[in-house]
Amino acid sequence: MVAPAVPSFLEKHPQLTVSLSFTDDVVDLMAQQADLAIRMGTLSDSALVARKLGQSRRVICASPDYLARRGTPATPADLAGHDCLAFNFRKAGTGWPMRRDGEVFAQPVSGSVLVNNGETLRQMALEGAGIARVGYFHVAEELAQGRLVPLLEPFNPGDVELVHAIYVGGGPTPPRVRAFIDHLAARVAGSALFT
Repeated sequence: MVAPAVPSFLEKHPQLTVSLSFTDDVVDLMAQQADLAIRMGTLSDSALVARKLGQSRRVICASPDYLARRGTPATPADLAGHDCLAFNFRKAGTGWPMRRDGEVFAQPVSGSVLVNNGETLRQMALEGAGIARVGYFHVAEELAQGRLVPLLEPFNPGDVELVHAIYVGGGPTPPRVRAFIDHLAARVAGSALFT
């Protein structure tokens, strides 16, 4: 989402230089002297200012190759017999939320690959390593092309992955920061990947 927005931003603001660093670790903006960060998921309380850019629904998916080898789960309980690719964050639980008869429950999952970012989950799913549960924006193109297949949609609880721009407050927002956040917000608002 961020990198593709940079060229059009620089066309509007050629006097600026954009320095990008990508990590799924929570970065101390002050210590790193960073103007802003894009954070996915629920934000913890902090002194930082946050602007919600959008949200993306989550989807469970796997490659056709994986499903041909291991079978297609028809119910959440079927995930017990599958390699489920998951996040290794401490906050990530061992279960995936599911909905049945209007009730949300956590379906236990396990697998042989744990990662710290959605892009790697997407790549692992594409390579047939297992079933992933990621934000739709990560896999929309692959789903449309049939390179990944959505699974268990009748049980999808409808939860979303939030996207925020965060920055240090306490004074006027620098115009370069405000301009970049506005640019990202406009791109997200115009994308079918986010709501």
